[in-house]
Amino acid sequence: MAMSKRARLVLADGAVYEGCSFGAETEACGEVVFSTSMTGYQEMLTDPSYAGQIVVPTYPLIGNYGTNDGDHESTRVQVRGFVVREECQEPSHYLSRRTLHEYLADSGVPGIHGVDTRAVTRRLRSAGVMMGMVTSERSPEEALEELRRQPDYGDIDFARQVSTPEPYEWEPAGDVEDSRPSIVVVDCGLKYSILRMLRGRGCRVSVVPCIFSALQILALEPDGIVLSPGPGDPAVLDYVVATVRELIGKKPIMGICMGNQLIGRAFGAGTFKLKFGHRGANHPVKDLSDGRVHITSQNHGYAVDPDTLPDELGVSHVNLNDGTVEGLRHRDLPLFSIQYHSEASPGPRDNAYLFDRFLEMVRGKNGTLPPLEKRE
Repeated sequence: MAMSKRARLVLADGAVYEGCSFGAETEACGEVVFSTSMTGYQEMLTDPSYAGQIVVPTYPLIGNYGTNDGDHESTRVQVRGFVVREECQEPSHYLSRRTLHEYLADSGVPGIHGVDTRAVTRRLRSAGVMMGMVTSERSPEEALEELRRQPDYGDIDFARQVSTPEPYEWEPAGDVEDSRPSIVVVDCGLKYSILRMLRGRGCRVSVVPCIFSALQILALEPDGIVLSPGPGDPAVLDYVVATVRELIGKKPIMGICMGNQLIGRAFGAGTFKLKFGHRGANHPVKDLSDGRVHITSQNHGYAVDPDTLPDELGVSHVNLNDGTVEGLRHRDLPLFSIQYHSEASPGPRDNAYLFDRFLEMVRGKNGTLPPLEKRE
């Protein structure tokens, strides 16, 4: 790679972090967030839940195993920008096809390396996530002026931007008629690993846009429905919440991440923005039914307010770092949700069993789900 330009990350509070540019020779604005995953940068880059964001990995060396043709979670790089401590220019992996620099450059996404990412992380933990700009052309003052003109991250409907424009079937098996369960996934920003997990368990999987109505979804005659993860504030997705409200009780439902928040809002609960979110592959979550603690992969900036939940909807999991809601269960209907990523990618696959639990529910075995604690 040729000598790179000097570049900077400018935060909305005036903080400036210097480094060198790599990836695409352009600039970008977005909400600056950090992720604690040690590996899986290609999955992070292509995760639609990062749409509209500039991502800062806390692990110092990024790019050491290159990029390949299989570890993608959507059709393109979704992040606005990528800020790393050290970018590896000579990756070593037998599947590697391009360097991280080439991968970002081909995707039109700018990056900065040589940044003190520990300092950025400490700033965001202290002040909270905020808008920022990656630039190699503008002065800090010019970048701040541009940031003032940008809309707030929470005001944008990113789900509509990243959702599939048309319905499709994942790895169709032709015209063979069989007894495999039919699952419809509502795409608010899904990761392909969700589809791989369901298909690997013998399901016929269809994906529909987030703007599909309940009538359109039910017309596909699904045996179960999955509400996918996605980016942004669930408060701007009232049209999806209305759809979820109409689907409740019609079919078994599993919500993942954004899907958890949409279910909460469909039952009248509120959601709120976390100070710096949960992003990474090492977040401890406690299952309240049996006391087990799971290490989970997470990527979200909003959470359900437990004080606003109706009696029929109980909290099934909590985050051991901050006590926030990590799962919901209906006391009677075949419906549950989790705030973390059961499909991992990146992260531990310890929670893939939740897809098995969902399929048991689809088969009418709702009684196999663990009981909820009685609310006082």
